[in-house]
Amino acid sequence: MAQWTSAMGAAQLARLLNSQQDRPAGPGTRRPPAYRALADGIRLLVLEGRVPVAARLPAERELALSLSVSRTTVAAAYEALRAEGFLESRRGAGSWTAVPAGNPLPARGLEPLPPEALGSMIDLGCAALPAPEPWLTRAVQGALEELPPYAHTHGDYPAGLPALRAMIAERYTSRGIPTMPEQIMVTTGAMGAIDAICHLFAGRGERIAVESPSYANILQLMREAGARLVPVAMAEGLTGWDMDRWRQVLRDAAPRIAYVVADFHNPTGALADEDQRRRLVEAARSAGTVLVADETMSELWLDTDIEGAMPRPVCAFDPAGSTVVTVGSASKAFWAGMRIGWVRAAPDVIRSLVAARAYADLGTPVLEQLAVNWLFSTGGWAQAVDIRRSQARDNRDALVAAVRRELPDWEFEVPMGGLTLWVRTGGLSGSRLAEMGERVGVRVPSGPRFGVDGAFEGYVRLPFTVGGAVAEEAAARLAAAARLVESGGAGGGEAPRTFVA
Repeated sequence: MAQWTSAMGAAQLARLLNSQQDRPAGPGTRRPPAYRALADGIRLLVLEGRVPVAARLPAERELALSLSVSRTTVAAAYEALRAEGFLESRRGAGSWTAVPAGNPLPARGLEPLPPEALGSMIDLGCAALPAPEPWLTRAVQGALEELPPYAHTHGDYPAGLPALRAMIAERYTSRGIPTMPEQIMVTTGAMGAIDAICHLFAGRGERIAVESPSYANILQLMREAGARLVPVAMAEGLTGWDMDRWRQVLRDAAPRIAYVVADFHNPTGALADEDQRRRLVEAARSAGTVLVADETMSELWLDTDIEGAMPRPVCAFDPAGSTVVTVGSASKAFWAGMRIGWVRAAPDVIRSLVAARAYADLGTPVLEQLAVNWLFSTGGWAQAVDIRRSQARDNRDALVAAVRRELPDWEFEVPMGGLTLWVRTGGLSGSRLAEMGERVGVRVPSGPRFGVDGAFEGYVRLPFTVGGAVAEEAAARLAAAARLVESGGAGGGEAPRTFVA
């Protein structure tokens, strides 16, 4: 019986391998043999999760043709991978990817680092900050006081607690977008919201247009749902959305869904202006595409000159919700451990989402809904978000200064808000930086996680989750990782120091 559970075509694997671009070798630098470079490339794809474990690789002859190399080169690369534990083979069954004994399975998204590893590893993989105390504790205490009446019920509220739905609707209305509670469904985080939307609107094989780059975990969620992702390139820097390109893609590809993060885009930090938002809604409406607007970062403006000057929400240009489905969340603006999200859409869409929920998670935890409702109703939310902005602003400024000092060849623009910095790595491979970073004690996600089919190899994403001396140490470790990449990974690297913030 075959041990592989999926298959990787030769053309697909060749595209992923060809996307791995390193800085040109300097004088005196020896390039590895072709078979070794090929084996290293496949190993990196497995370690990053871009080629799944237990995926059947193409036959040697097929891959050789796709890469325009000799079959001997592919055979030698496969043999090297088998010797290292990254490939298993059996006559008649082919060869499939594996990980050596004792190695953790590669993450396919951006899962948080286990707390026990935080003493020696600086985690730049997860764009989330600690809870803004004392507001988390106060919110939970307030929720406990409100809990007794709900404890006498079955506890399942597929659309969300009526009080919280009404409060969220009122928050939209106060922003100039009249909203009824019937237009709101409370979900288990933004991921739960987008998962429900994808299952409702886009069956397997349906096209979904996505920004390129875009949020890695959402891209993976859509892949797992069987969607065909249609990337729409972002403009350079913080200018964001190329509306002519969006209009063309929506017209020609006719995607069922388009997913955008218009407010401090993850990962670039770009902020769409009102004209871009209006034109995007018009293009989606003309194409018959459902526009999913992720506004989980919308309250995380960091520069004072944008306070009071934020563009209107995307749904302001479609107040009835016939084209725009909005997703919000407490996870980024408040705390990732508060798994409360919501959907704003037309009432009939909400009814369909609620009906489908009976076959998913039934509802969102009551106590957490009460906690968020307490924050909204008491003014605690605004004060907690002020703390979050202050933390993120200080961290951003410290990280920017440290990276500019330690890695002057790296290029980026400083966003006015959000939680992430999108960095061009001076020609170095983001995948190899991620691998070498693990050696020297810094965990960083590479650019290809945020693209489709291997794009953005020359980038990494740096979140505003560390500041002060920790930001300086993180930049120093990134510089050490960069030196290892430039030297071809020779040596064991610097041992990570235990660092206590």
